Amino acid sequence: MDKKELLKKFGLNVKFARMKKGVTQEQFAELMGVHPTYIGKIETGRINMSLAKVLELAEVLDVDINKLLYIE
Repeated sequence: MDKKELLKKFGLNVKFARMKKGVTQEQFAELMGVHPTYIGKIETGRINMSLAKVLELAEVLDVDINKLLYIE
């Protein structure tokens, strides 16, 4: 697996967790204090985030960080 594929799979995990929580990208962005395009870039694997930011995503989505980091 290369970096690009890893980021895409992580982004899908974020997207599924967001959708399960029932929030739009715009609502999620507001909760995170970021622009909605940033959320879109995360979900499409175009951003390589720090672990601290991943932890923040997990907290806002109210999911275990392992669910976001789990890559098959």
